[in-house]
Amino acid sequence: TTATLLAEVMKEAGMPDGAFSVVHGFGENSAGEFMTTHRGINAITFTGETTTGGAIMRAASQDVKALSFELGGKNPSIVFADADFDAAIEGTVRSVFANCGQVCLCSERVYVERPIFDKFVATLKEKAEDMKLGRPEDPDTQMGPLISHEHRDKVKGYYDLAKELGATVVTGGGIPEFGDERDNGAFVEPTIFTGLSEDSRVQKEEIFGPVCHITPFDTEEEAVLMANDTEYGLASTVWTTNLARAHRVAQGMEAGINWVNCWFLRDLRTPFGGMGLSGFGREGGQHALNFYSEQKNICIKL
Repeated sequence: TTATLLAEVMKEAGMPDGAFSVVHGFGENSAGEFMTTHRGINAITFTGETTTGGAIMRAASQDVKALSFELGGKNPSIVFADADFDAAIEGTVRSVFANCGQVCLCSERVYVERPIFDKFVATLKEKAEDMKLGRPEDPDTQMGPLISHEHRDKVKGYYDLAKELGATVVTGGGIPEFGDERDNGAFVEPTIFTGLSEDSRVQKEEIFGPVCHITPFDTEEEAVLMANDTEYGLASTVWTTNLARAHRVAQGMEAGINWVNCWFLRDLRTPFGGMGLSGFGREGGQHALNFYSEQKNICIKL
């Protein structure tokens, strides 16, 4: 794994034994559970699913451990009519389909101002249908498989649910057939839906796959209201050439990470983390140092 390779590199670099350790384990009665309950561990930082974060919180509460969570998201992207159209399309392709949608920061809810709605949907459809699906090691591959067949079944279940709820399938919505070895992989089609209500499960629950639902809006206030209508609060994206609007909307978003005219642009010196069901605490810069240390007050009478 990447973590194992990092451990090997750090050892080669001279890191003292025990200063950095990688311990593998999964589920109950294994390393993960033991670490959350062991009294020798004072703090836990976790990146993963919200339900798993809740389980860790309950276990760690027995010893009042310090916690920092970066959990799931149902991230919105707002595209205004004055946006650089091509940049917004390319950015949305990345933010929806990168790593087959298996990025906590991916955009699953896209809100597009009505004057450009039809053009945006049609163009994004073309981009999705042109993507080459294949093995990750193939340099021509644009989207690989999901992490497992189990997760593929979960994502496909949401595709089916969207159809049952009356969504319009712009493209995708199924499992691709290749006629070669790729049929054994955990592939799903890059998928775009429209037509669902904001209170539908598909709009409320994190899918964690290569899928988005696109909704039209008429006013800035309406877009912000819909974007914030979620229990999550990890990330948001705004596409506009109006600087005043960019500041206004970004300030109004209830999310820990907010991008304007870009996606996944990061500086490790800045705080990284979410709100609500997306977690608490921040990685990056001084914020991370505060979590991994304890502040002390020493008072001396002179």
